[in-house]
Amino acid sequence: MSGAEATTALPHVVIGAGPSGLCAVRRLKERDIAVIGLEAHSDVGGLWDIDSATSTMYQSAHLISSKRMTELTDFPMADDVAEYPSHDQLKHYFRDFAGHFNLYPHYQFNSWVERVEPQGEHWLVHYQQQGEAKQLLAAGVIIANGTLHQPKRAQFNGEFDGTLMHSSSYRSADIFADKRVLIVGCGNSGCDIAVDAVHRARSVDMVVRRGYYFLPKFIAGRPTDTLGGKIKLPTRLKQWLDGTLVRLISGPPSRYGLPEPDYRMYESHPVVNSLFLHHIGHGDIKVRPSVAALTPAGARFVDGSSGDYDIILEATGYQLHYPFIDQALLNWKGFAPQLYLNIFNPQQPKLFMLGMVEAAGLGWQGRDDQAQLVAEVIAAQRHRPAQAEAFFSQVRQQAEQRINGGIRYLELERMAFYVHKAEYLKAVQQQTRSLRQGAD
Repeated sequence: MSGAEATTALPHVVIGAGPSGLCAVRRLKERDIAVIGLEAHSDVGGLWDIDSATSTMYQSAHLISSKRMTELTDFPMADDVAEYPSHDQLKHYFRDFAGHFNLYPHYQFNSWVERVEPQGEHWLVHYQQQGEAKQLLAAGVIIANGTLHQPKRAQFNGEFDGTLMHSSSYRSADIFADKRVLIVGCGNSGCDIAVDAVHRARSVDMVVRRGYYFLPKFIAGRPTDTLGGKIKLPTRLKQWLDGTLVRLISGPPSRYGLPEPDYRMYESHPVVNSLFLHHIGHGDIKVRPSVAALTPAGARFVDGSSGDYDIILEATGYQLHYPFIDQALLNWKGFAPQLYLNIFNPQQPKLFMLGMVEAAGLGWQGRDDQAQLVAEVIAAQRHRPAQAEAFFSQVRQQAEQRINGGIRYLELERMAFYVHKAEYLKAVQQQTRSLRQGAD
Protein backbone atom coordinates (compact mmCIF):
# COMPACT_ATOMS: atom_id res chain seq x y z
CA MET A 1 0.00 0.00 0.00
CA SER A 2 1.42 3.41 -0.96
CA GLY A 3 1.74 6.25 1.55
CA ALA A 4 -1.14 8.12 -0.10
CA GLU A 5 -3.35 5.01 -0.04
CA ALA A 6 -2.50 4.37 3.62
CA THR A 7 -3.45 7.95 4.51
CA THR A 8 -6.71 7.58 2.60
CA ALA A 9 -7.55 4.40 4.52
CA LEU A 10 -7.09 6.10 7.89
CA PRO A 11 -10.00 8.04 9.40
CA HIS A 12 -10.03 11.70 10.24
CA VAL A 13 -10.74 12.27 13.93
CA VAL A 14 -13.17 14.98 15.06
CA ILE A 15 -12.86 16.07 18.69
CA GLY A 16 -16.23 17.12 20.11
CA ALA A 17 -19.94 16.54 19.48
CA GLY A 18 -21.23 20.09 19.79
CA PRO A 19 -22.43 22.13 16.79
CA SER A 20 -19.04 22.35 15.07
CA GLY A 21 -18.12 18.72 15.66
CA LEU A 22 -21.47 17.47 14.38
CA CYS A 23 -21.19 19.61 11.25
CA ALA A 24 -17.68 18.28 10.63
CA VAL A 25 -18.74 14.63 10.93
CA ARG A 26 -21.74 15.24 8.69
CA ARG A 27 -19.76 16.93 5.92
CA LEU A 28 -16.92 14.38 5.91
CA LYS A 29 -19.47 11.56 5.87
CA GLU A 30 -21.14 13.16 2.84
CA ARG A 31 -17.82 13.10 0.98
CA ASP A 32 -17.20 9.43 1.87
CA ILE A 33 -14.23 10.45 4.01
CA ALA A 34 -13.75 8.01 6.89
CA VAL A 35 -14.40 9.87 10.14
CA ILE A 36 -14.48 9.04 13.85
CA GLY A 37 -15.81 11.51 16.40
CA LEU A 38 -14.57 11.45 19.99
CA GLU A 39 -16.83 12.96 22.65
CA ALA A 40 -16.18 13.11 26.39
CA HIS A 41 -19.89 12.96 27.26
CA SER A 42 -22.35 10.12 26.66
CA ASP A 43 -24.33 11.95 23.96
CA VAL A 44 -24.15 14.85 21.51
CA GLY A 45 -24.87 18.50 22.25
CA GLY A 46 -21.60 19.74 23.68
CA LEU A 47 -21.98 22.84 25.81
CA TRP A 48 -25.77 22.73 25.45
CA ASP A 49 -26.11 19.45 27.36
CA ILE A 50 -25.99 20.66 30.94
CA ASP A 51 -25.36 17.10 32.16
CA SER A 52 -22.04 16.91 30.34
CA ALA A 53 -18.94 17.15 32.53
CA THR A 54 -17.55 19.72 30.09
CA SER A 55 -20.65 21.94 30.03
CA THR A 56 -20.57 25.36 31.69
CA MET A 57 -24.31 25.86 31.18
CA TYR A 58 -26.72 27.06 33.90
CA GLN A 59 -30.40 26.27 34.39
CA SER A 60 -31.75 29.62 33.22
CA ALA A 61 -29.53 29.83 30.12
CA HIS A 62 -31.07 30.64 26.73
CA LEU A 63 -29.58 31.66 23.43
CA ILE A 64 -28.73 35.35 23.20
CA SER A 65 -29.35 35.19 19.44
CA SER A 66 -32.74 34.21 18.06
CA LYS A 67 -33.40 30.73 16.72
CA ARG A 68 -33.82 31.78 13.07
CA MET A 69 -30.51 33.65 13.14
CA THR A 70 -28.73 30.75 14.86
CA GLU A 71 -30.11 27.51 13.41
CA LEU A 72 -28.63 25.47 10.58
CA THR A 73 -30.45 26.55 7.45
CA ASP A 74 -31.21 23.04 6.16
CA PHE A 75 -32.28 21.83 9.61
CA PRO A 76 -34.53 24.54 11.06
CA MET A 77 -35.83 24.46 14.60
CA ALA A 78 -39.48 23.57 15.04
CA ASP A 79 -42.03 26.39 15.06
CA ASP A 80 -42.99 25.62 18.66
CA VAL A 81 -39.41 26.18 19.88
CA ALA A 82 -39.09 29.51 21.67
CA GLU A 83 -37.61 32.49 19.81
CA TYR A 84 -34.72 32.33 22.28
CA PRO A 85 -34.46 28.59 23.02
CA SER A 86 -33.42 27.15 26.37
CA HIS A 87 -30.39 24.90 26.73
CA ASP A 88 -32.70 21.91 27.06
CA GLN A 89 -34.43 22.67 23.76
CA LEU A 90 -31.05 23.00 22.09
CA LYS A 91 -29.79 19.72 23.50
CA HIS A 92 -32.73 17.98 21.84
CA TYR A 93 -32.18 19.94 18.63
CA PHE A 94 -28.65 18.58 18.31
CA ARG A 95 -29.74 15.05 19.17
CA ASP A 96 -32.37 15.28 16.46
CA PHE A 97 -29.75 16.64 14.05
CA ALA A 98 -27.37 13.75 14.79
CA GLY A 99 -30.17 11.24 14.33
CA HIS A 100 -31.47 12.80 11.12
CA PHE A 101 -28.06 12.69 9.43
CA ASN A 102 -27.12 9.31 10.97
CA LEU A 103 -24.07 10.67 12.79
CA TYR A 104 -24.26 8.51 15.93
CA PRO A 105 -22.53 5.47 14.33
CA HIS A 106 -19.48 7.66 13.69
CA TYR A 107 -19.02 8.68 17.34
CA GLN A 108 -17.24 7.05 20.24
CA PHE A 109 -18.75 8.50 23.42
CA ASN A 110 -17.29 8.69 26.94
CA SER A 111 -13.98 9.25 25.18
CA TRP A 112 -11.78 11.92 26.76
CA VAL A 113 -8.92 13.07 24.51
CA GLU A 114 -5.68 13.35 26.46
CA ARG A 115 -3.03 13.99 23.81
CA VAL A 116 -2.79 14.66 20.09
CA GLU A 117 0.64 14.49 18.45
CA PRO A 118 2.15 14.17 14.98
CA GLN A 119 3.11 10.65 13.91
CA GLY A 120 5.07 10.99 10.68
CA GLU A 121 2.55 12.04 8.03
CA HIS A 122 -0.32 11.12 10.35
CA TRP A 123 -1.60 12.05 13.80
CA LEU A 124 -1.78 9.91 16.92
CA VAL A 125 -4.71 10.53 19.24
CA HIS A 126 -4.49 9.27 22.84
CA TYR A 127 -7.77 9.09 24.75
CA GLN A 128 -9.46 7.48 27.73
CA GLN A 129 -12.66 5.57 27.14
CA GLN A 130 -14.41 4.64 30.39
CA GLY A 131 -11.07 4.27 32.16
CA GLU A 132 -9.32 2.36 29.38
CA ALA A 133 -6.37 4.02 27.62
CA LYS A 134 -6.69 3.91 23.84
CA GLN A 135 -4.87 5.21 20.77
CA LEU A 136 -6.12 6.06 17.32
CA LEU A 137 -3.94 6.73 14.26
CA ALA A 138 -5.60 9.38 12.10
CA ALA A 139 -5.09 10.84 8.66
CA GLY A 140 -5.93 14.23 10.16
CA VAL A 141 -7.51 15.84 13.21
CA ILE A 142 -10.34 18.37 13.42
CA ILE A 143 -10.45 20.16 16.77
CA ALA A 144 -14.06 21.17 17.49
CA ASN A 145 -14.38 21.04 21.26
CA GLY A 146 -15.55 24.62 21.79
CA THR A 147 -14.27 27.84 23.31
CA LEU A 148 -16.24 28.12 26.57
CA HIS A 149 -14.69 25.52 28.85
CA GLN A 150 -11.65 27.06 30.54
CA PRO A 151 -12.65 29.80 33.01
CA LYS A 152 -10.66 32.99 33.01
CA ARG A 153 -10.19 33.74 36.70
CA ALA A 154 -9.83 37.21 38.13
CA GLN A 155 -6.61 38.16 39.93
CA PHE A 156 -7.55 39.74 43.24
CA ASN A 157 -5.47 41.17 46.03
CA GLY A 158 -6.48 40.06 49.52
CA GLU A 159 -8.47 37.10 50.81
CA PHE A 160 -12.20 36.46 51.11
CA ASP A 161 -13.64 34.07 53.71
CA GLY A 162 -16.93 33.48 51.90
CA THR A 163 -17.67 31.54 48.70
CA LEU A 164 -15.54 32.62 45.74
CA MET A 165 -16.58 30.96 42.48
CA HIS A 166 -16.54 31.35 38.69
CA SER A 167 -19.69 31.43 36.60
CA SER A 168 -18.56 28.16 34.96
CA SER A 169 -19.56 26.43 38.21
CA TYR A 170 -22.92 28.18 38.49
CA ARG A 171 -26.01 26.05 37.82
CA SER A 172 -28.97 27.39 39.77
CA ALA A 173 -30.09 30.52 41.64
CA ASP A 174 -30.76 28.32 44.66
CA ILE A 175 -27.22 29.06 45.85
CA PHE A 176 -28.17 32.73 46.26
CA ALA A 177 -31.03 32.17 48.71
CA ASP A 178 -30.84 34.94 51.35
CA LYS A 179 -27.19 35.65 50.45
CA ARG A 180 -25.38 38.92 49.83
CA VAL A 181 -23.97 38.53 46.32
CA LEU A 182 -21.26 40.33 44.37
CA ILE A 183 -20.96 39.53 40.65
CA VAL A 184 -17.72 40.59 38.96
CA GLY A 185 -18.15 41.13 35.22
CA CYS A 186 -20.93 42.50 33.03
CA GLY A 187 -20.94 40.22 30.00
CA ASN A 188 -23.98 38.27 28.88
CA SER A 189 -23.55 35.49 31.45
CA GLY A 190 -22.92 37.97 34.26
CA CYS A 191 -26.08 39.89 33.45
CA ASP A 192 -28.13 36.68 33.16
CA ILE A 193 -26.89 35.51 36.55
CA ALA A 194 -27.51 38.90 38.15
CA VAL A 195 -31.13 38.75 36.97
CA ASP A 196 -31.38 35.24 38.42
CA ALA A 197 -29.94 36.42 41.71
CA VAL A 198 -32.33 39.31 42.35
CA HIS A 199 -35.18 36.86 42.86
CA ARG A 200 -33.40 34.88 45.58
CA ALA A 201 -30.59 36.94 47.11
CA ARG A 202 -30.72 39.35 50.01
CA SER A 203 -28.74 41.85 47.90
CA VAL A 204 -26.98 41.90 44.52
CA ASP A 205 -24.04 44.12 43.62
CA MET A 206 -22.22 44.01 40.29
CA VAL A 207 -18.73 45.16 39.39
CA VAL A 208 -18.79 46.87 35.99
CA ARG A 209 -15.30 47.82 34.90
CA ARG A 210 -15.94 49.05 31.35
CA GLY A 211 -18.79 50.35 29.24
CA TYR A 212 -21.13 48.11 27.23
CA TYR A 213 -23.83 48.51 24.63
CA PHE A 214 -27.08 47.04 25.97
CA LEU A 215 -29.73 45.57 23.67
CA PRO A 216 -33.17 44.19 24.58
CA LYS A 217 -34.06 40.79 23.17
CA PHE A 218 -37.22 42.09 21.49
CA ILE A 219 -38.10 45.31 19.69
CA ALA A 220 -41.70 45.78 18.55
CA GLY A 221 -42.34 42.12 19.37
CA ARG A 222 -39.58 40.82 17.10
CA PRO A 223 -36.17 39.40 18.05
CA THR A 224 -33.72 42.27 17.90
CA ASP A 225 -31.19 40.45 15.74
CA THR A 226 -33.76 39.94 12.95
CA LEU A 227 -34.15 43.70 12.44
CA GLY A 228 -32.07 45.72 10.02
CA GLY A 229 -29.21 44.44 7.91
CA LYS A 230 -31.14 44.56 4.62
CA ILE A 231 -29.33 47.70 3.47
CA LYS A 232 -25.56 47.41 3.27
CA LEU A 233 -23.83 50.40 4.84
CA PRO A 234 -20.17 51.39 5.16
CA THR A 235 -18.73 49.97 8.39
CA ARG A 236 -18.25 53.30 10.19
CA LEU A 237 -21.71 54.54 9.23
CA LYS A 238 -23.31 51.31 10.42
CA GLN A 239 -21.41 51.49 13.72
CA TRP A 240 -22.56 55.07 14.27
CA LEU A 241 -26.15 54.42 13.23
CA ASP A 242 -26.64 51.23 15.23
CA GLY A 243 -24.87 52.70 18.26
CA THR A 244 -27.18 55.72 18.11
CA LEU A 245 -30.27 53.50 17.83
CA VAL A 246 -29.14 51.45 20.84
CA ARG A 247 -28.82 54.60 22.92
CA LEU A 248 -32.29 55.73 21.83
CA ILE A 249 -33.82 52.35 22.72
CA SER A 250 -32.03 51.63 26.02
CA GLY A 251 -30.84 55.08 27.00
CA PRO A 252 -27.28 56.11 27.82
CA PRO A 253 -25.67 53.59 30.22
CA SER A 254 -24.68 56.51 32.49
CA ARG A 255 -28.38 57.05 33.23
CA TYR A 256 -28.23 53.72 35.09
CA GLY A 257 -24.97 54.49 36.87
CA LEU A 258 -23.00 52.42 34.35
CA PRO A 259 -19.84 53.53 32.53
CA GLU A 260 -20.24 54.67 28.93
CA PRO A 261 -18.48 52.54 26.29
CA ASP A 262 -15.32 54.25 25.02
CA TYR A 263 -15.41 52.32 21.75
CA ARG A 264 -17.69 52.03 18.73
CA MET A 265 -20.56 49.59 18.34
CA TYR A 266 -19.44 46.04 17.40
CA GLU A 267 -15.84 46.56 18.55
CA SER A 268 -16.83 44.40 21.52
CA HIS A 269 -19.73 42.01 22.00
CA PRO A 270 -22.91 43.79 23.18
CA VAL A 271 -25.00 42.59 26.09
CA VAL A 272 -28.38 41.22 24.98
CA ASN A 273 -30.72 41.21 27.97
CA SER A 274 -34.17 42.73 28.44
CA LEU A 275 -34.16 42.67 32.25
CA PHE A 276 -30.72 43.76 33.44
CA LEU A 277 -31.26 47.52 33.05
CA HIS A 278 -34.81 47.06 34.37
CA HIS A 279 -33.48 45.67 37.65
CA ILE A 280 -30.79 48.33 37.96
CA GLY A 281 -33.47 50.97 37.43
CA HIS A 282 -35.55 49.39 40.19
CA GLY A 283 -32.63 49.29 42.62
CA ASP A 284 -32.42 45.50 42.63
CA ILE A 285 -28.81 45.56 41.37
CA LYS A 286 -26.24 48.03 42.69
CA VAL A 287 -23.38 48.98 40.35
CA ARG A 288 -19.87 48.94 41.77
CA PRO A 289 -16.50 49.99 40.30
CA SER A 290 -13.46 47.71 40.08
CA VAL A 291 -12.37 45.68 43.09
CA ALA A 292 -9.30 47.12 44.81
CA ALA A 293 -8.93 44.14 47.13
CA LEU A 294 -10.87 41.34 48.72
CA THR A 295 -11.44 41.46 52.47
CA PRO A 296 -12.37 38.59 54.77
CA ALA A 297 -15.95 39.92 54.82
CA GLY A 298 -16.24 40.98 51.18
CA ALA A 299 -14.51 43.53 48.97
CA ARG A 300 -13.07 47.03 48.90
CA PHE A 301 -13.54 49.01 45.69
CA VAL A 302 -11.33 51.52 43.87
CA ASP A 303 -13.59 54.43 44.87
CA GLY A 304 -12.90 53.70 48.54
CA SER A 305 -16.28 52.10 49.27
CA SER A 306 -16.65 48.53 50.51
CA GLY A 307 -19.27 45.82 50.82
CA ASP A 308 -19.87 42.67 52.80
CA TYR A 309 -20.80 39.53 50.87
CA ASP A 310 -21.48 35.85 51.28
CA ILE A 311 -20.79 34.94 47.63
CA ILE A 312 -18.47 36.55 45.09
CA LEU A 313 -19.08 35.17 41.61
CA GLU A 314 -16.59 35.86 38.82
CA ALA A 315 -18.38 36.26 35.49
CA THR A 316 -15.04 36.97 33.88
CA GLY A 317 -15.32 34.84 30.76
CA TYR A 318 -13.26 32.04 29.28
CA GLN A 319 -9.92 31.36 27.66
CA LEU A 320 -9.19 29.28 24.60
CA HIS A 321 -7.99 25.97 25.94
CA TYR A 322 -6.76 22.92 24.05
CA PRO A 323 -4.84 21.04 26.76
CA PHE A 324 -4.38 17.92 24.66
CA ILE A 325 -2.04 19.51 22.11
CA ASP A 326 1.16 21.54 22.22
CA GLN A 327 0.40 25.22 21.60
CA ALA A 328 3.32 25.41 19.15
CA LEU A 329 1.51 22.96 16.88
CA LEU A 330 -1.45 25.37 16.75
CA ASN A 331 0.64 28.37 15.61
CA TRP A 332 -0.45 30.07 18.83
CA LYS A 333 0.54 33.73 19.10
CA GLY A 334 -0.80 36.14 21.67
CA PHE A 335 -4.31 35.27 22.81
CA ALA A 336 -5.15 32.70 20.11
CA PRO A 337 -3.88 30.40 17.37
CA GLN A 338 -3.14 32.29 14.16
CA LEU A 339 -4.98 30.31 11.48
CA TYR A 340 -6.16 31.14 7.98
CA LEU A 341 -9.92 31.76 8.19
CA ASN A 342 -9.61 30.70 11.87
CA ILE A 343 -9.40 27.11 10.54
CA PHE A 344 -6.24 26.24 8.61
CA ASN A 345 -2.78 25.83 10.11
CA PRO A 346 0.17 27.17 8.08
CA GLN A 347 2.52 24.54 9.53
CA GLN A 348 0.18 21.56 9.93
CA PRO A 349 -1.99 20.99 6.82
CA LYS A 350 -3.80 18.01 8.34
CA LEU A 351 -4.75 19.75 11.57
CA PHE A 352 -7.94 21.81 11.43
CA MET A 353 -9.84 24.03 13.88
CA LEU A 354 -13.62 24.41 13.79
CA GLY A 355 -15.68 26.75 15.94
CA MET A 356 -12.84 29.05 17.03
CA VAL A 357 -14.68 31.97 15.51
CA GLU A 358 -17.19 34.55 16.70
CA ALA A 359 -19.07 37.29 14.91
CA ALA A 360 -22.32 39.14 15.47
CA GLY A 361 -25.00 36.97 13.84
CA LEU A 362 -22.68 34.20 12.61
CA GLY A 363 -24.85 31.41 14.02
CA TRP A 364 -24.27 27.70 13.57
CA GLN A 365 -24.60 27.96 9.81
CA GLY A 366 -21.31 29.80 9.85
CA ARG A 367 -19.75 26.77 11.56
CA ASP A 368 -21.32 24.50 8.97
CA ASP A 369 -19.83 26.66 6.21
CA GLN A 370 -16.46 26.08 7.88
CA ALA A 371 -17.09 22.32 7.94
CA GLN A 372 -18.00 22.25 4.25
CA LEU A 373 -14.76 24.01 3.37
CA VAL A 374 -12.72 21.61 5.51
CA ALA A 375 -14.36 18.65 3.77
CA GLU A 376 -13.45 20.13 0.37
CA VAL A 377 -9.85 20.68 1.45
CA ILE A 378 -9.52 17.10 2.74
CA ALA A 379 -11.04 15.79 -0.50
CA ALA A 380 -8.45 17.81 -2.43
CA GLN A 381 -5.65 16.45 -0.23
CA ARG A 382 -6.79 12.92 -1.05
CA HIS A 383 -7.53 13.24 -4.76
CA ARG A 384 -6.09 16.54 -6.04
CA PRO A 385 -2.81 17.15 -4.21
CA ALA A 386 -1.70 19.96 -6.53
CA GLN A 387 -4.91 21.86 -5.78
CA ALA A 388 -4.45 21.25 -2.04
CA GLU A 389 -0.87 22.51 -2.17
CA ALA A 390 -1.96 25.67 -3.97
CA PHE A 391 -4.58 26.23 -1.28
CA PHE A 392 -2.04 25.80 1.53
CA SER A 393 0.34 28.17 -0.18
CA GLN A 394 -2.36 30.78 0.39
CA VAL A 395 -2.81 29.53 3.96
CA ARG A 396 0.88 30.11 4.69
CA GLN A 397 0.77 33.62 3.22
CA GLN A 398 -2.42 34.77 4.93
CA ALA A 399 -2.62 32.85 8.23
CA GLU A 400 -2.15 35.97 10.32
CA GLN A 401 -4.50 38.21 8.33
CA ARG A 402 -7.68 38.91 10.26
CA ILE A 403 -11.00 39.40 8.48
CA ASN A 404 -12.30 42.34 10.47
CA GLY A 405 -14.26 44.27 7.83
CA GLY A 406 -12.64 47.48 9.02
CA ILE A 407 -13.79 47.05 12.63
CA ARG A 408 -11.10 47.67 15.24
CA TYR A 409 -11.96 45.02 17.78
CA LEU A 410 -10.88 45.70 21.34
CA GLU A 411 -7.57 44.07 22.21
CA LEU A 412 -9.16 41.69 24.68
CA GLU A 413 -8.67 37.96 25.01
CA ARG A 414 -12.35 37.23 24.31
CA MET A 415 -12.21 39.29 21.10
CA ALA A 416 -9.07 37.64 19.70
CA PHE A 417 -10.97 35.36 17.32
CA TYR A 418 -13.80 37.74 16.31
CA VAL A 419 -14.40 38.35 12.62
CA HIS A 420 -16.71 40.43 10.46
CA LYS A 421 -19.60 38.13 9.58
CA ALA A 422 -20.30 39.16 5.97
CA GLU A 423 -16.66 39.38 4.92
CA TYR A 424 -15.78 36.16 6.69
CA LEU A 425 -18.59 34.08 5.21
CA LYS A 426 -17.85 35.53 1.78
CA ALA A 427 -14.21 34.36 2.03
CA VAL A 428 -15.15 30.89 3.31
CA GLN A 429 -17.80 30.34 0.66
CA GLN A 430 -15.54 31.61 -2.14
CA GLN A 431 -12.84 29.13 -1.17
CA THR A 432 -15.38 26.30 -1.07
CA ARG A 433 -16.67 27.17 -4.53
CA SER A 434 -13.15 27.43 -5.92
CA LEU A 435 -12.19 23.98 -4.63
CA ARG A 436 -15.39 22.45 -5.98
CA GLN A 437 -14.84 23.99 -9.40
CA GLY A 438 -11.33 22.58 -9.42
CA ALA A 439 -12.77 19.11 -8.87
CA ASP A 440 -15.04 19.31 -11.95
